[in-house]
Amino acid sequence: MKYVKIIIAATLLVLLCGCAGSAGNARIAATTLPVWEFSSRLCAGTPITVTRLVTEQVSCLHDYSLNVRQVKAAESAETIVISGAGLEDFLDDLLVNASVIDASEGIDLLCGEEHEDEHLHEEGHHHEEDPHIWLSPENAQVMARNICAGLSAQYPVYKKTFEANLNVLLHDLDALQQYGEDTLSTLKCRELITFHDGFSYFADVFDLTILKAVEEESGSEASARELIELITLVEEQSLPAIFTEASGSTSAAGIIARETGCGIFTLDMAMAGDSYFDAMYHNIDTIKEALG
Repeated sequence: MKYVKIIIAATLLVLLCGCAGSAGNARIAATTLPVWEFSSRLCAGTPITVTRLVTEQVSCLHDYSLNVRQVKAAESAETIVISGAGLEDFLDDLLVNASVIDASEGIDLLCGEEHEDEHLHEEGHHHEEDPHIWLSPENAQVMARNICAGLSAQYPVYKKTFEANLNVLLHDLDALQQYGEDTLSTLKCRELITFHDGFSYFADVFDLTILKAVEEESGSEASARELIELITLVEEQSLPAIFTEASGSTSAAGIIARETGCGIFTLDMAMAGDSYFDAMYHNIDTIKEALG
């Protein structure tokens, strides 16, 4: 009996060492800037490496195709962190055999169908549910918690490190939310026309109203009728500014600005680039500058 206990103890020790070795060499892939940045910060102080799949400047992943580097990175990862809510449909084939952490779990999604009458350009892409959840700092906190829980379940040896890093990350997201509330609380105008349909969560969390979200892509610009409607809306609402998206088309916005005298300002989807926090602070400061 004594020898049986020794054998069992030795077996458990080998298994535990194997798990620790696997975690030590773990490779994680995260899809977009927000989930990559959150995952990287949570893994700070561990030997786990986090690779970002989407690095180019994009505003939407509709019809997105992975290149060879991205496919290899996804296939070699033990765990893939996704933003979720349908954003990464292009990854479905690669997620079949992977351990997936979905950062969107538990977040109430806005339904795109509820906003269809606000989208002037029908040729633009349409999501059944709006996946741009990270543009609300409150949602970003839920995403960070989901990623932390997933990492802790996958690599329990680093659970305390993940949780300590989570507390710092949540503090920074709290500061971002507070900064937005304070900065935008006294706006003279709270109505927006945007040239991307992804800013609804941002508007909701900071008590703004999106009057129109125009989908305009290269080769499918707004029609003359749509331009007239937008010009009329800007004039009727006395809007001081309209908002394009960092990597989107600006042709219609230029026409509207020339006809009405309103300003053109650029918002960032915070999906690509170098820093989620930089993009979000930029958006808050831009709204303040544009709408007073």
